[in-house]
Amino acid sequence: MELYPAVDLLEGGAVRLRQGDFAARTDFGDPLALARRYRAGGARWVHVVDLDAARRGRPVQRDLVAALVSAVAPLHVQVGGGVRSAEDVEALLALGAARVVVGTLAATDPGALRELAATYPGRVALGLDHRGGQVATEGWRSTSGQAASELLAALAEAPLGAVVVTAIDRDGTLEGPDLAGLAAVLAATEVPVVASGGVGSLEDLRQLAALRVGARRLAGVVVGRALAEGAMSVEEALAACASSE
Repeated sequence: MELYPAVDLLEGGAVRLRQGDFAARTDFGDPLALARRYRAGGARWVHVVDLDAARRGRPVQRDLVAALVSAVAPLHVQVGGGVRSAEDVEALLALGAARVVVGTLAATDPGALRELAATYPGRVALGLDHRGGQVATEGWRSTSGQAASELLAALAEAPLGAVVVTAIDRDGTLEGPDLAGLAAVLAATEVPVVASGGVGSLEDLRQLAALRVGARRLAGVVVGRALAEGAMSVEEALAACASSE
């Protein structure tokens, strides 16, 4: 199970939100310094979200994303937030992102995501953000009314690099991941699944690494607050992610 340390960008700094609430933020300073700390700890990926772009629906911090990609090379960078068009995907890949996460566009126009995945096989991910199994959009401010299982079925044949599943009600809470919800996604898709939301301890990571649905297991996990606050080190998190191998 791959570790994806998270760097969320807001107004030029690194932050973490609680349950997607912009009024409930914790600041972690320089995002480049945070990302370099993750690289020094041995991480192979960094998960970057432009929260300003997610909130406004247009590019906001492309220059900072580009600087971050350069700062952590040769790490792979997975980028999301406010990706609402093919042009957004193309621009982020051109900046050096290894994979681009698409959420709102996927929910509103699954056909567009299928085309993007076919154009850039393995380099486009579905951002499956949900509250209680209902897909959320527009920076988590709206709920589409669409069930997560319906969106997965609509994209079943798309050559996606991953499905990044975020349980919004758990995100930034450190209260543990949504194991049942993740198991349901593993059962519903053959695409690699990356878990996000709620990880607060090494035991949470061990439980995720041990999760199985038949022969299916999680491909990765996004960890934000627990790493940024120092509840665990990158080295410890990597060991926990590999604990079931």
